[in-house]
Amino acid sequence: MCHLSFDFGEILMTQIIHSIEYCLGCISNTASYLRLWALSLAHAQLSEVLWAMLMHVGLRVDTAYGVLVLLPVIAFFAVLTIFILLIMEGLSAFLHAIRLHWVEFQNKFYVGAGTKFVPFSFRLLSSKFSDDLA
Repeated sequence: MCHLSFDFGEILMTQIIHSIEYCLGCISNTASYLRLWALSLAHAQLSEVLWAMLMHVGLRVDTAYGVLVLLPVIAFFAVLTIFILLIMEGLSAFLHAIRLHWVEFQNKFYVGAGTKFVPFSFRLLSSKFSDDLA
C-alpha cells in the first residue's frame, strides 16, 4: 500500500504562486487590450488631424479658383488617409491582435508537462498499428 503524505505548506505555497501568476497574467492581458484601445484612439486622432490640417484649409478657399485648389487637397488627403490611416494603422492593429492571440491567449493552454512533441505521421501511425496487430 502506498502512503502519500499531505504537506499543507507545499500546497499552500504552490497555490500562492499560481494565484500570483494568475493575477499578473490578468493585469498583463488587460494592459495589452488597453494598448489596442489606445491604438484605436490614436487612429481617430490622426484622422482628425488630417481633416483639420488639410480639408479645412481646402474648404475655406472662396475664390473662383477654389475648385482648382480643392482638387489637389482632396487627392493629397485621400493619399495620406490610405497610406497612413488604412495601411499603417491596419497593419499595426493586425500585429497587435496576432500578438495577443499567440502570446497571451495561447499561454492559457500550454502546460510544460515534459511530454515530447511528436508530429503526426502516417508512417509512425501505421507502424504502431502493425505492432499492435502482431
